[in-house]
Amino acid sequence: MALINSLRLVQKLNGANAPLLLNQMTRNLAHWNKDFKPGPYPTTQKERDEAARKYNIAPEDYKPYPDDGLGYGDYPKLEIGLGVEARDPYYPYDFPEHKRNFNEPIHADIDLYGEDRYSVAARPRYSNQVYWGTFLGVMTFCFVLYYWLEDKKMFRPVSAKQYPGDGKKHYTFENE
Repeated sequence: MALINSLRLVQKLNGANAPLLLNQMTRNLAHWNKDFKPGPYPTTQKERDEAARKYNIAPEDYKPYPDDGLGYGDYPKLEIGLGVEARDPYYPYDFPEHKRNFNEPIHADIDLYGEDRYSVAARPRYSNQVYWGTFLGVMTFCFVLYYWLEDKKMFRPVSAKQYPGDGKKHYTFENE
């Protein structure tokens, strides 16, 4: 009931633009800007300082991605620190579902370092030698089994078709 009353109040205050206001509020609360696009690659020190201020990074810590045509523009090249999974779960983040604070720059490959994805801080269960040994052992077993059974073909046992009265035509495709 309180939600309906508050929506009515918003409609009264804003008139016909209530859906626009709600859309703008939602977009600002989630800190999502559909029009965001990195600026051009900074070439001068002044442009680098402006880009550092834009992304809330100290100018001495700001390093953009190389201008190699991938389209990162002035977006900062952040260090791969802890993955999202390794961050403190009890810290009062602004966006706790993403373990992220307002205006905090995110890595360009954040889709790789999400909480349900790869974590840099997590140690693998076994060493790489164990993984490679297991892989090569399984593949060797498959190849040995394949070559050992190559001459023993398997097929469905089917005998020849049996028709009554050998040598007789039981059907024909000719016109009578």
